[in-house]
Amino acid sequence: MKEQTEVKALKKGRYVVIDGEACNIIGIATSKTGKHGSAKARIDAVGVFDGQKRSIVQPVSAKIYVPILERKTAQVLSFSGKNVVQLMSMDDYSTFELAIPGELRAKLKEGQTVTYIESMGKRKIDMR
Repeated sequence: MKEQTEVKALKKGRYVVIDGEACNIIGIATSKTGKHGSAKARIDAVGVFDGQKRSIVQPVSAKIYVPILERKTAQVLSFSGKNVVQLMSMDDYSTFELAIPGELRAKLKEGQTVTYIESMGKRKIDMR
């Protein structure tokens, strides 16, 4: 899910949708109003699910989408191969599989409760 907001309301550390991906804002630079146009904002961000760096330039008064990220909990049911884990959501008890980042494989055990991020049809394990 996503909602619409103005570019001037965005802040560093918040989220924005760039190229259809939810991204975490790492920097915003705004320019002054010019002789023939409005002020522009350059937004630098990193993808939440893929880690890819993206940037856009938009007028400050333009509308832009902001993703709604939901943190949920799930229980680890089993491991499928080296880098896939089967989880059961604690909200509706549905099961699904997610890829495990390399550094998290040693920390996960069957029966353990983990948190994951869900937004715009994508999921990612989030162990802070």
